[in-house]
Amino acid sequence: MAITTCVFDAYGTLFDVAAAAREAAGEPGREQFAKHWPTVANDWRLKQLQYTWLRAITGAHTDFWEVTQNGLDWALENSGLGGDAELRERLLALYWELSAYPEVPAMLHALKAKGLNTAILSNGSPDMLDGAVQSAGVGDVLDDVLSVEDVGIFKPADVVYELVTKRFNCARDEVLFVSSNGWDAAGATGYGFTTAWVNRAGEPMDRLPWTPQHVLSDLTTIPDLTGA
Repeated sequence: MAITTCVFDAYGTLFDVAAAAREAAGEPGREQFAKHWPTVANDWRLKQLQYTWLRAITGAHTDFWEVTQNGLDWALENSGLGGDAELRERLLALYWELSAYPEVPAMLHALKAKGLNTAILSNGSPDMLDGAVQSAGVGDVLDDVLSVEDVGIFKPADVVYELVTKRFNCARDEVLFVSSNGWDAAGATGYGFTTAWVNRAGEPMDRLPWTPQHVLSDLTTIPDLTGA
């Protein structure tokens, strides 16, 4: 069946999750943080994801903003910066203003020009996602922004991916799901979506029962994968 709907993970896929730490590191007076920002950014993202998985497994759901704060607190402490409350607040504020990757606007416009449905499916809470979409200026080329808060569990639970088929009244094989997280693309493959893993860092394939059908270095060629 032809692809009718293109759905994207948000953080790390459309929006650059390292942008908050990178921007803060370049601000005046943050020379100490500038030495640590790559490690903090990496640890922050890793713990953020790990906490979503642990909360999903244990049934201890909370919204993504709390998970994001928990991940940052661990990352700052791990780099010896746990006592810098001002830095913490600045990084959290910047997380609401993440920039999109350079190719994102043109790619989304190309999908809409083809007549396809476009949406975000994210662990993010609705208010966080709204901030990111507005900051990136891509709201006019998205038909919807779907959050796991509607089902109360994080990806890769099947009930999360089901939000897409219910919202767009489409079959699973009509959906192209795109994520920068290999495990997320794998989970969506298992659900029945056609999937693309945006592997910007050139990482190895995750050892899981499913693998994405497409592996890309960025989002530029996504419109070519739809067949529309």
